[in-house]
Amino acid sequence: MNKVLTVALSSLFAAGVMFSQAANAASDCEAKAVSKAGKPLAGAAKTAFLKKCEADSGTAAPAAASGCADKAVGKNGKPLAGAAKNAFVKKCEADAKGGK
Repeated sequence: MNKVLTVALSSLFAAGVMFSQAANAASDCEAKAVSKAGKPLAGAAKTAFLKKCEADSGTAAPAAASGCADKAVGKNGKPLAGAAKNAFVKKCEADAKGGK
């Protein structure tokens, strides 16, 4: 019983640490979302900046970490693009998580 409780508590602690790191990265990006004039970004500009910032910081890049995007090549040897690439990457990541 004590072992189960210890494992559960350590799992919760690890999840809390991971969540706080992701929140810190997101808040760092929020703080950096400022225009050249010094005014806070808003709307689409802010959304695009946050997306790029989070991707650069590694909090939102599971496809790059798994290498699936690099494997997205068609039968003719050319890199896939658009919906075909998205479908390939999604399937590749699902297979990687499933242990295949």
